[in-house]
Amino acid sequence: MQSRNGLRIWRDGRIATLDARQPGLGLIERGAVVAQDRTILWVGEAADLPASLVARADDMTDLGGRLVTPGLIDCHTHLVFGADRAVEWGMRLKGASYEAIAQAGGGIVSTVAATRAASEAKLTALALPRLDSLLADGVTTVEIKSGYGLNLADELKMLRVARSLAHHRSVRVRTTLLAAHTLPPELKSNRARYIQSIVDEIIPAAAEVGPDGPLADAVDAFCETIAFTPDETRQVFTAARAHGLPVKLHADQLGDSGGAALAAAFNALSADHLEHASEEGLGAMAAAGTVAVLLPGAYYVLRETVRPPIDAMRRAGVAMAVASDCNPGTSPVASLRMALHLACTLFDLTPTEALIGATRQAARALGLQAQLGQIRQDFICDLAIWDAEQPEALIYWLGRHPACGRVVGGEPAK
Repeated sequence: MQSRNGLRIWRDGRIATLDARQPGLGLIERGAVVAQDRTILWVGEAADLPASLVARADDMTDLGGRLVTPGLIDCHTHLVFGADRAVEWGMRLKGASYEAIAQAGGGIVSTVAATRAASEAKLTALALPRLDSLLADGVTTVEIKSGYGLNLADELKMLRVARSLAHHRSVRVRTTLLAAHTLPPELKSNRARYIQSIVDEIIPAAAEVGPDGPLADAVDAFCETIAFTPDETRQVFTAARAHGLPVKLHADQLGDSGGAALAAAFNALSADHLEHASEEGLGAMAAAGTVAVLLPGAYYVLRETVRPPIDAMRRAGVAMAVASDCNPGTSPVASLRMALHLACTLFDLTPTEALIGATRQAARALGLQAQLGQIRQDFICDLAIWDAEQPEALIYWLGRHPACGRVVGGEPAK
């Protein structure tokens, strides 16, 4: 329930502010956070908490030394889809090829068919348990892509469902149009026609401003030899920019297709995967301010052997975010904390880099760096309050997690 004057105080916690102006995690050992309505008014040592704010507060929470971080941000998911592909996963474990799985009716085409057949109510009901798993990990903002509709009606259906999840749970949802995910079965032999439909129909409809803004906050594409070419991607991105939508890119996952440099050329918010990105591409990303989103869940599930060039990213000064990539085919990972653990164990990120990647840098990957991802004055008050003292504990555990309370927009989440 909203406090009477909208002013709340959380005090006596170990505050990992993730403030970009501070080194590391920006820890305040015995800290306090003050918020009015949805905005942080003050953060600092609890001993320095202004008496005037204490006098005005009608809600004060004693954190008892618990760890507080910004609410976690999962900046790359495919959370809305019609059916999982567990059987396909089992086939792959037995050595079945992608082609054999596709011939048996599996692969992304099966997800497309199930998603097209499902109503909005059904897709919502299927997505909510997946979302709940992320929220239990302290997530307060989640990005959700389309990409399993592959036509105007079903892509918009997916975006509407993704938007609606914020009405069912205390969470901030950002939507991304991924119509350029793969070719729809009915246009498999007519690539040009499908690209034209994305440019002329789907992007304009997703960008159209309604009562709650446009259905899509950004446009994504899958630029790989098995998906769309750089030239096709440029057509999609040019249309997105013409309609005022920023872009993101699935890039250089399976080979160096020049995706990192292509993303940078369009000042993309992020380029994601990047296992095969070149040093030149990473340099272009750093110059453009494009975030590298690491997706260790897909790397793990697909048993990849080429890791993203983390050292080269560090040398180039590329910002690194980490996300779950929750999807039915290549990353059935409904835990951002698990993704952070995998990023540390498989990609050699430090725990500090991983936490920054799921807060401050994830906010940048969504274009929200001035509002989210830091516990800082004038930022939105999204918090995760953990039954833990050490930041490493949030990443260390597998199969359990420290109990977590969430605050979304200054209000405790139920």
